[in-house]
Amino acid sequence: MNGVANTECLPTVRRSSGLFALTILLSAFLLFQVQLIISKHILPWFGGTAEVWTACMLVFQMVLLAGYVYSHVIVEKLTAKAQRQVHCALLSVAFLVVFVLSVAWPSG
Repeated sequence: MNGVANTECLPTVRRSSGLFALTILLSAFLLFQVQLIISKHILPWFGGTAEVWTACMLVFQMVLLAGYVYSHVIVEKLTAKAQRQVHCALLSVAFLVVFVLSVAWPSG
């Protein structure tokens, strides 16, 4: 290279960076909305005290921490292909669990 930056791919990088940022923003927003909705629904079941709300927040923060640990471990220890396989396997298990519970769980 002669010290001149390659500017051909800058629009693509900016576009993909914007899409990446939008995806992260949307996922964080949805995560925290689900956290509040679930907490609101289970609060009356367990008495509706401040301790129940604190326990809900603690559980969700621990799940978030576990997600961060999972992300760190999978990036540090696995190749891109293995990461893709692990993610697909976990998504398949999650969809299977949701399907089984939606059929087996009595609604009403």
